[in-house]
Amino acid sequence: MSNTLSYKTKSLRKEDVQRDWHIVDAEGKTVGRLCTTIATVLRGKHKPNYTPHIDGGDYVIVINADKVQFSGNKWRAKEYLRYSGYPGGLKRRTAEEMLIKKPEAIVEKSVKGMLPKNKLGRAVYKKLFVYAGAEHPHAAQQPKILSI
Repeated sequence: MSNTLSYKTKSLRKEDVQRDWHIVDAEGKTVGRLCTTIATVLRGKHKPNYTPHIDGGDYVIVINADKVQFSGNKWRAKEYLRYSGYPGGLKRRTAEEMLIKKPEAIVEKSVKGMLPKNKLGRAVYKKLFVYAGAEHPHAAQQPKILSI
């Protein structure tokens, strides 16, 4: 007589994914702690039916991205690098300069770095919407407030 339990793990199919919309107010939040939570929700790891190879995450809207915080001296010390592909084509911007020129990019780059580097990661990243101010055009989706 066998005493085995017959529980089956349910794998999520892409046809069965239920997506919600969440809104996050980034005002006064530390970038790293904010973005780890956003990446978790985008990926779907907060759901009980998480499946690693399926894009089962939710949509996330981030408002007030221009009011995020860094700890320590990161405003001057942290650099964002990009390379043109030409010799000597490395371009640098500090976090302070990024806040002035393109504040949404601070959150976008941070979240993108926390996602998988493959097709799935690129698909998950498309569900992130970041806005510098308090206004966003997604009111019709009736987003729920995500507290962080």
